Amino acid sequence: MKNKRNPLSKSVLSGYKTLIPYLYHYRFQYIAGFICLLIVDAAQVIIPLFLQQAIDTIIAGDFTAGAIIKPAAAMAGMMTIVSGGRFLWRYFIHGSARRIESEMRAALFGHFLTLSYDFFQKHKIGDLLSRSTNDLDAVRTSIGMGLVMLVDGTIMAVSILAIIFINDAHSAAFAIIPLPFITALILLFGNLVGKRFQKAQEAYSAMSGTVQETFAGIRVVKSFVKEWYFLRKFADTNDDYRAANMALVKLYGVFFPLIGFFSGLTSLILLATGGIRVIQGAMTPGQLTALFRYFQMLIWPLMGAGFMVNLIQRGAVSLGRINEVMHTRPLIASPAHPKRPEGAAPDAGVPFIEFRNLTFAYGENEEHKEYEGETQGSVKRQNVLENINLVIEQGTWLGILGRTGSGKTTLVETLVRMIEPPAGTVFVKGIDVRDWDLKALRRLFAVTPQDSYLFSDSIRRNIAYGLEDAEDGGAGKIEKAVSLSAIDKDLANFADGLDTIIGERGLTLSGGQKQRVSISRAVIKDSEVLILDDAFSAVDAETEQKILSRLLETRGETDSARSGRRSTVIIISHRVSTLCNADKVLALDKGRIAEYGTPAELITNNGCYAKTAALQQLERQDG
Repeated sequence: MKNKRNPLSKSVLSGYKTLIPYLYHYRFQYIAGFICLLIVDAAQVIIPLFLQQAIDTIIAGDFTAGAIIKPAAAMAGMMTIVSGGRFLWRYFIHGSARRIESEMRAALFGHFLTLSYDFFQKHKIGDLLSRSTNDLDAVRTSIGMGLVMLVDGTIMAVSILAIIFINDAHSAAFAIIPLPFITALILLFGNLVGKRFQKAQEAYSAMSGTVQETFAGIRVVKSFVKEWYFLRKFADTNDDYRAANMALVKLYGVFFPLIGFFSGLTSLILLATGGIRVIQGAMTPGQLTALFRYFQMLIWPLMGAGFMVNLIQRGAVSLGRINEVMHTRPLIASPAHPKRPEGAAPDAGVPFIEFRNLTFAYGENEEHKEYEGETQGSVKRQNVLENINLVIEQGTWLGILGRTGSGKTTLVETLVRMIEPPAGTVFVKGIDVRDWDLKALRRLFAVTPQDSYLFSDSIRRNIAYGLEDAEDGGAGKIEKAVSLSAIDKDLANFADGLDTIIGERGLTLSGGQKQRVSISRAVIKDSEVLILDDAFSAVDAETEQKILSRLLETRGETDSARSGRRSTVIIISHRVSTLCNADKVLALDKGRIAEYGTPAELITNNGCYAKTAALQQLERQDG
C-alpha cells in the first residue's frame, strides 16, 4: 500500500481528503494568506538586486551618497513589506489552522459521545487523549506551517533558480550540482520520519494510558503500597517514549548536517566558478554577491522541503489515527426510520416490557465481529442469558436476584441498548428496542448502575445531571431527590452542603454516599422506568429501608404526564430484604430463569430465593 520511494505518495496524502471541507470553509483566509506570502517572496527576491546595484556602484568608485542611499532605502522598504507580509500570512494561515484544529477537536469529542460502550472498553483513555491532543496538533501544523513551506519553498526555489540562470547560467550550472543529492536526502528522510513518528505517537499514547490508569486508581495504588510498581511501569513507558523520540532526533542529526554540507559545497563551487568569471570580466562583483545571496536563500527552500515532508508525514500519520476513530461507526445507533408508540402507554393487551426467547452471548453478534476486526465464527461463546421469556407490566416493581455472573446486569442493559440484544427478543411498548430512536428509548429509563460514577463537580450539579436541562435550577426537584435518597442527613457534614465539590469520581465521598447521590440523580429524572442495579450494596440496612419506603411513597404516585400510570421499578440486589416489597421477583441462575413469582410465593418454594433468604437470616443472627 505504501510507496516506499515517495514519502508524499498518493496513499500518504489520501487521508487529507477529510480536511477538504475545513479548508474550503476557510478558503478566503488561506487565499489572503498565500497572497501575502507571495508578496513577501517577491520582496525577498528583489532585495539582492538592490544589493548588487549598491556593490557595483561602490566598485565603480565614482559615486555620490545619493547613489548608495537610493538602493539602501529601497532595501529598507522591501524589508518593511516582508515584515508586514509575514505578520499577515501568519495571521490568516496559522489562525485558520488553529480554528480548524479547534473544530476538529470538537467534532472528535462529539463523535466519541456517539460511540458504543464497547469502543471505550477496547481503547485506552490515554490513547484517545493522545489522539485528541498530540495528533490534532500535528495535523494543525501540517495544514499551517506545512502548507506554507510547500508553497513558499516551491515559489522561492523556482524564482531563485530562474534568476541565477538568467544572471549567469555558466556558474549556476556548476553550483546546482549538489542539489540532486539534497533532493534524494529529502525523499529518504520523509519516508523514514513517518514510520518513526508513528512509533513516537504510539509510545506517547502508552505513556498517557499508564498515567491515566494510575491516577484513576490512586486509592488502590496507595492502599496496596504499589507506588514502586507504577513508578517502574511509568519509567518503562517513559523510556520507550524517549527512545522513540531519540530515533527521530538521530534522524534529524544525520539529515540536517548533510543538508548543510551540500549547501556549503554549493557555495564553494559558486565561489570557484563565479570568482573565475569575475576575473575574466564575464560577471561583475555585484552579480557574484547577489548570486551568493540567492544561493543562501535557496538553502531555505531546500531545508524547508525536508521540514515540509516531515510535517506532512507527521500530519498524515496523525490524521490517519484520528480518521480511524472518526470512521468508526457505533455498533448501537438509532435506525434510519425509528418506530414510535402511538401514545404514552402501549395499546391494551400489549406488554409494557417483554423479553421473548432472549439468548445472548458477548461477541457472537455480527456487529461485534465487525467492530473487533477479527473472525469469530469458529469460536463458541458461552451464553450469558438463555431463553429468557418475561413480561413486565407498567407500574410493576420487579426484583431481580441471582449469583454474581448470572446475567442480571446484562438483562437490564439490553433494555436500554447499552448492549445490543438479538432482533425480536426485547420489546418496550410493543416495539423492538432496536427499532426505537435511541434517545427516545433511553429517556424512558433512569438507571443507577453498579459503578456509581460521579463527576468532578458539586453534589448539586451531579444530581441535576438527571434533569432534562442540567442548567435548569430545579431546586425543588433536587431537594425532593436528596430527601428520597437519604443523602440529606450527610449534607450537614459537608462545608458547602449541596455545593460541595466532590472531586473526580466522587473521591471525597464514601461508597454509600456516592450510591445515594447516584440514586438522587436517577430519581430526579422522573422517568417511566427506574432501574436500581445493586444500588444499595454500600448502604446500611436502616438507610436502605428508609430509601425504599420513601421510594414506595413517591414512585407509586401517579403522574398525569404518564397518563395516570405508576412508574415501573426494577431493583437488582443480592439482599432478599431489598426485594421483599417487590410485586414480582425474578431469580436468575447461569443466565436462565430459575424462579419467578411474588416474594410470598417464592419464600415457600424452597428454591434459590428461599435458600438465599435463610442464609442471609443466619448471617444477620450470627453478625
